[in-house]
Amino acid sequence: MLKLNPLKSEKVWGYENWIASVHPVMSHEELVSQCGKDYPLLIKVIQARDTLSVQVHPDDEAAVRIEGEGNRGKTECWYVLDAAPDAKLVFGLKKSDKPYSKEELSDAIKNSTLENYLNFVNVKKGDFVFIPSGTVHAIGGGLRLMEVQQSCDLTYRLYDWGRPREVHIEKGLSVIKEDDLKPIAPFDKFFECKYFSLEEVKVSGGYSALCSKGQGLACDWQMIFIIDGTGTIKSDSGEKYDFEKENIFAVKPGEKFTIEGKAQIMKIKCK
Repeated sequence: MLKLNPLKSEKVWGYENWIASVHPVMSHEELVSQCGKDYPLLIKVIQARDTLSVQVHPDDEAAVRIEGEGNRGKTECWYVLDAAPDAKLVFGLKKSDKPYSKEELSDAIKNSTLENYLNFVNVKKGDFVFIPSGTVHAIGGGLRLMEVQQSCDLTYRLYDWGRPREVHIEKGLSVIKEDDLKPIAPFDKFFECKYFSLEEVKVSGGYSALCSKGQGLACDWQMIFIIDGTGTIKSDSGEKYDFEKENIFAVKPGEKFTIEGKAQIMKIKCK
């Protein structure tokens, strides 16, 4: 079992802590040395003091088509760790009788009227948001999120609220999907999609679980994120750590871990 320390990336809108990563942009060397470079997820804590750009990520097929072989798409989800009273997200496009054309959205971006097409949603602590690849989205100011995503750093900015950063309008418009989205709601114990699963466990006293051995591959590692609480976590391999809120631990395939204390944890697995 490994305790992973956050790798901080400052942004114009706040910062990101990459808390479990083997991505070449920024990786945990100890995780790479133990499970290799093929762990397919990237986990972050995001602190947004200001609104992020309006953006979209490609799916697996589009990532290869646009960026070349070896790239993967980015489906992601957010667990809201903290939220200002009026915190909002951009969650897809507003519903319309027919899909918006690329020309219509392109004109809106160029004329700074894209906000008229965006679906703004209020969120609160404990809410869960699933963002499939192709979904137009933006994190609003006053939010702190735990993000689980495919290990991908492909972001196409459509609109950046007047900030002078690069945008990727043509690429972004080419990958937008207007599929029905799962409603934002408080996290309900368990979630799974094609790429990952999340299970919330509330610990009061003690809790033990086995990380399935699977085939012993990188994707069989399990991450334990501490949403809240304090205590100790130990493995049957002999590691023992004190923990607090927002710590994360990587449990290797076939390893059993035990938690003692009072805590709210999220078990994160690859699919």
